[in-house]
Amino acid sequence: MIGGLGPLELTILLGLFFVLFGAQRLPELANALGRSKGEFQKGLTETTAAVKATSTIADLEAGGRTPDQQLIERAKSLGLDPVGMDVGELETKVKALEALNDSQEAE
Repeated sequence: MIGGLGPLELTILLGLFFVLFGAQRLPELANALGRSKGEFQKGLTETTAAVKATSTIADLEAGGRTPDQQLIERAKSLGLDPVGMDVGELETKVKALEALNDSQEAE
């Protein structure tokens, strides 16, 4: 049984397909359906591989650290203790301190 269809229902459906499309057209339709499925799978694989390669490059550039870990390292290098701080609050303080340091270095 395929999807709840018994042998009688499948025979009737197959007969309808032959009547509607003809015996010559059915193999062509099946072939086209198979090719389109293969092309879809190929495109899906290529797209998935491209996303993985992009994220892998970004991970390598980050040294294997998450953005939160990088933020914590930046905070520690500025003398902030990130323990117990919310990520948004920590990011705001780090940006402010970096801007302050940049303005002091420019003078």
